[in-house]
Amino acid sequence: GLYTFESLVKFVQCWTNLKLQTLPPVELAAKYFELFPEEKDPLWQNPCDDRRHKDIWSKEKTCDRLPKFLIIGPQKTGTTALHFFLSLHPGIMSNFPSPVTYEEIQFFNGANYRKGIDWYMEFFPIPSNVSTDLTFEKSANYFESEVVPRRAAALLPRAKIIAILINPAERAYSWYQHQRAHQLPAALNFTFHQVISASPDAPREVRLLQSRCLLPGWYATHIERWLTHYQPSQLLIVNGLQLRNNPVAVMDSVQKFLGVTLHFNYTQALMFDDNKSFWCQIVEGGKSKCLGKSKGRKYPEMDSLSRTFLTNYYREHNAELSKQLNRLGQALPSWLREELQHNRWS
Repeated sequence: GLYTFESLVKFVQCWTNLKLQTLPPVELAAKYFELFPEEKDPLWQNPCDDRRHKDIWSKEKTCDRLPKFLIIGPQKTGTTALHFFLSLHPGIMSNFPSPVTYEEIQFFNGANYRKGIDWYMEFFPIPSNVSTDLTFEKSANYFESEVVPRRAAALLPRAKIIAILINPAERAYSWYQHQRAHQLPAALNFTFHQVISASPDAPREVRLLQSRCLLPGWYATHIERWLTHYQPSQLLIVNGLQLRNNPVAVMDSVQKFLGVTLHFNYTQALMFDDNKSFWCQIVEGGKSKCLGKSKGRKYPEMDSLSRTFLTNYYREHNAELSKQLNRLGQALPSWLREELQHNRWS
């Protein structure tokens, strides 16, 4: 490649009137990105999709380590529970935990993306059986990101995508209570209604909390962005309320969607824990192993003023979601049917 490039430069110098100039490496890079600003951000693609890339790649590396499916969120909908249930399946493997973000890698949506493919792949085990074993990752803030769908599709074009939806009003309230539990000053110093109804001139920390409460609930908008890069057949919408109340049925549908070779009987793996008020793993002696104390946290009911505000706020978003799910041939969650019916009566 270098010989060909040098020959081309000599040819241009000899046979044209063009005057070629160069710069020191750092200045040359700055000039390049000045000319091509869209290339400042990398877009990692699957190295195994092009034989030329594969031939120069280390033989110790394999694309089999890349995940076969992603759980994209949004946050506070049951993604940790789904991650936990899937990890019980003998043919499904999650990523290794991160020392910073725990079970989530958060590769596609932040500074980790610049660390590259090798950094990402180190989080995944090598499947013992490539044809049957499935690896996955769960990062719940992928869902509403503007950059993640494009980045994920570039590296994982054949991956399957799972999103979990609950009533967006309940999700917003759960996120607010989550931040209160983590002692976020804006959540401690302002009521939920003050946060969600805050004006544009409210303190910055209140507006930031407001956006994290409200914007992920624009479900149809975010799903449409994912559908720009993935086929509808690659996307599964899970009813978060059903996951909480009847996880066995949900896990059966998830296994069918993933096309797992070995069907796992979750009836024999899960039991309802009365103390936790949640489904947990059955362990030796008939006891239960549940998620941590932060999961399934109980807090006061949402006040009626906030609920009315959110019903109005999400009315158009929920109507658009209904049309979208109908187009996709996916069932409307019970909470969405109730919201639509309530809006018709009101």
